[in-house]
Amino acid sequence: MKLFVTCIFTLIFNSLSAQLIYETVGVEYDSAWEYKSLKLIPIRSKGPGGRGGPGFMSLKKALQQGLATISERGSASTENVHWLRIQNKSKNSLFVASGQTITGGRQDRMITRDTVLTPNGGDQYIPVMCIEENRWSEKERKLIYSNYANPRLRKVLDSSRNQVLVWKEIFAQLDSADFRSSTFAYSAIPLNKEVQLKEKAYFDYFIDKFKRSDSSITGFVCVSGDKVIGTDIFSDRAMFYDELEPLLYGYINEAVMNGAPPIMEREEIILFMDKILTNETLQEEYCRKNGKIFRAAGKVLHVTAY
Repeated sequence: MKLFVTCIFTLIFNSLSAQLIYETVGVEYDSAWEYKSLKLIPIRSKGPGGRGGPGFMSLKKALQQGLATISERGSASTENVHWLRIQNKSKNSLFVASGQTITGGRQDRMITRDTVLTPNGGDQYIPVMCIEENRWSEKERKLIYSNYANPRLRKVLDSSRNQVLVWKEIFAQLDSADFRSSTFAYSAIPLNKEVQLKEKAYFDYFIDKFKRSDSSITGFVCVSGDKVIGTDIFSDRAMFYDELEPLLYGYINEAVMNGAPPIMEREEIILFMDKILTNETLQEEYCRKNGKIFRAAGKVLHVTAY
């Protein structure tokens, strides 16, 4: 009988741990951090360790440690513009997320969907979209992993997967900031010196808060002005902390470029999060049009909502 009860409990726990809803995570509204135009509310796992993806390594870390390489698939734009080649030479699977940007090569790109690359040592290909319209160079420059795009651009990507709409959003952001780029490159925004100085002040403030906190955080929700600009939640804490810095920079860029001092009431933020965390059905319905859910081996590993 005792064994039966234990088995039932294990089945229930494993079922819940495969989800990212209120039963498994909690939004820490009373622990919110705020700096100028950005409020960040931590989300913590309720489980014993947040073990959603053991053995996963971030693309950024693998590239930094020389355990992965990234290159163009070929030289013809018509056949290769929407693909990049990655070799995973590590012993771990690599987690690659939509919205991550890669600069250089023959053209700057943005990864279009979350995926896991197995450690097979061979060539694997990830789908990408152009974020620099007027360049396909004959000479391939070194490809460099950059940060996540800001939530405004990621939302267009995740909701449409449409190259024309991605370009249109980049043009609008460049135009509103009065930035000039001969190739209409999205990278002209985060690489602007004035923007960089402002972003660093935000980053230093928030990363210090994370360093002073415990390691139980597994995601966050961000508010600027009178709206939630986005939330990212991971099932595995190690995955979250691997993605934290580039992800944070994306949200900071949105606050710097388009934000305002947060005035959204707590009750309104809760209503937003209820659409994502109440149950799987509501989460699926909301994220279908306003975000994405990434699953692997039957588990939800990453939820993004705007």
